[in-house]
Amino acid sequence: MEIENSVVVVTGASQGLGQMMAVTLAQMGAQLALIDINSVGLRKTQDQCHMLNSKAMVYEADVTNEDEVVQAFTRIVEDFGHINVLINNAGILDDGLLVCGKNNTLRKMPLDQFQTVMDVNVTGTFLCGREAAEKMIETESQGVIINISSIARAGTFGQTSYAASKAAVATMAVGWSKELAKYGIRVAAIAPGLIDTPLAEQLEPEILEMLKASVPLERIGDPEDIAHTVKYIIENDYFTGRILEVDGGLRL
Repeated sequence: MEIENSVVVVTGASQGLGQMMAVTLAQMGAQLALIDINSVGLRKTQDQCHMLNSKAMVYEADVTNEDEVVQAFTRIVEDFGHINVLINNAGILDDGLLVCGKNNTLRKMPLDQFQTVMDVNVTGTFLCGREAAEKMIETESQGVIINISSIARAGTFGQTSYAASKAAVATMAVGWSKELAKYGIRVAAIAPGLIDTPLAEQLEPEILEMLKASVPLERIGDPEDIAHTVKYIIENDYFTGRILEVDGGLRL
């Protein structure tokens, strides 16, 4: 698929990976529909896209809220006419041990801590993927859906909810690729390793340093590395149903 003039929806577009992916695609002539709950961050991303002479519009919506997601995608089609690409990037991190002991007292991970991560990372990906697929089919548009997973999907210490959620979005990408191929819609996922984003900054310092030391390339990834991978998937019309690991060789 040609990126120039394609309509690309990016969730979690107010900062980090989402912002970098949006700006990179704007540089290539894409038109951007930017979704997030952070209106200030959205405007900053929009301004960067406008500086590159790209049409970019913002849609403040909570990806866990079905009504808000449905309304956002309806408005996007009204504003742009169709959708070519969805980058399902919105996500959160809230690490914790399943059970931890201190001073002969056990503390269990609260259900709401687990559920909040699953709501944003899994339910949000599902809702946006569903709405994008419907709009692509209705407008008979060639389509690509890219879910942002993580190498944590293999299972990581202290990341019960995050790892489970990222395994889920990778699995959804594979399943959707089989369901949607007949409509001309490709679906894939990217599983980043440790990337220099605000999300990584939430990790405990000792865990962050441990992970950095484990990367064979001896550095953490840049958001540009993931944006380049997005470009590859969009442009390669024979790529679907697979998860690309972009991790500098890190194995968890």
